[in-house]
Amino acid sequence: MEALFLLFAQTMQISQIAKKFGLRDKQIWRVIDHYVKEAINTADFSEVISVGVDETSRRKGHEYITVFADLDTGRVIHICKGKDSATLRSFADSLNSHNGSLEQISNFCIDMSPAFIKGIKDIFPNASIIFDKFHVMKLVNGALDEVRRIEQKLNGFLKNTRMIWLKNPSSLTEKQLKILGSLKDMNLKTAKAYNLKLSLKGLWNMPDLESAYAYFKKWYFWATHSKINPMVMVARTLKEHWDGILNYFKDQYTNGLLEGLNSLIQALKVNARGYRNDENFMTMIYLRYGQLEFSIPT
Repeated sequence: MEALFLLFAQTMQISQIAKKFGLRDKQIWRVIDHYVKEAINTADFSEVISVGVDETSRRKGHEYITVFADLDTGRVIHICKGKDSATLRSFADSLNSHNGSLEQISNFCIDMSPAFIKGIKDIFPNASIIFDKFHVMKLVNGALDEVRRIEQKLNGFLKNTRMIWLKNPSSLTEKQLKILGSLKDMNLKTAKAYNLKLSLKGLWNMPDLESAYAYFKKWYFWATHSKINPMVMVARTLKEHWDGILNYFKDQYTNGLLEGLNSLIQALKVNARGYRNDENFMTMIYLRYGQLEFSIPT
């Protein structure tokens, strides 16, 4: 029966399982919680070397949990409340208690959170920091959208075009491509910022660190001489974090895994219409995405 609960919980909500077996939710949660905790306690982190870190909201408002995943296996290995530097201490304690060591971690793939940067530098001084390309492009998209919002006050043609500029060209509909083509002929600052964005995407196609550095120098010169203030500011931010961006070209890790997990976790929360407490939410994330090995009596 307990094995069935675990199996069903991989795809069903706890309330659905309880209804199916004529039980209360708490009875199902008690079983799930017991086996998930047991599996977490016996997990082995001795071969974890590259870790992706990302925060995700746990409820409405500014309340977060931070998720740590093994970038080589794709499994969630640690979850804790908050998104400050203390989350790195929590992960370090978990690593030490699961046959791991701080010294074995060679890479952290993160966004440009000052809290994460501080925690890694303080606790994992031997680890390289890789600034994830998805978050880099998110910063650039933010600057591009700011340019559009400012310029649309003077040019009504830019209204309702936000997604056209933020999407990849390959994702645009035929109608959107036609609108984009007409807007790009207007000598708009938004169009220039858009071209800067597209150009920066080419950075990750560079074959090695040396060519990537040369590419970024040219892009930085172009961006800082564009006289488009949001793009100038984002270029300077990227230059300040350039070492972490360059580290991508050593091992080519990205946080695409975490981005995907974040979407799945948010869907998990929405489908369940929220969780009664944070512990249940984290338990379900471990169950679904922790690749846990259960010891179930037969």
